[in-house]
Amino acid sequence: MNKPDQVSDRTPEEPSSTSAAPEPLPTSSATTKDVPAFGWSAYAERINGRFAMIGFLAVVLTEALSGDTFLHWAGLIP
Repeated sequence: MNKPDQVSDRTPEEPSSTSAAPEPLPTSSATTKDVPAFGWSAYAERINGRFAMIGFLAVVLTEALSGDTFLHWAGLIP
């Protein structure tokens, strides 16, 4: 119950320009905000790590399925 001679503590809310969602980068990934770039970048390191994990899994599966070491299976050692 506000009386006409009292001033309300509330101020009307105005739309803020910072409340809008930022525009997504056109070349960014769906899972990260890193942008593909050459050289030492976070994106390059992330991709390198993922390929290393796939390669390690391939070596482990090759050894498990062949029953021999990878180096022997590949013919690198006699």
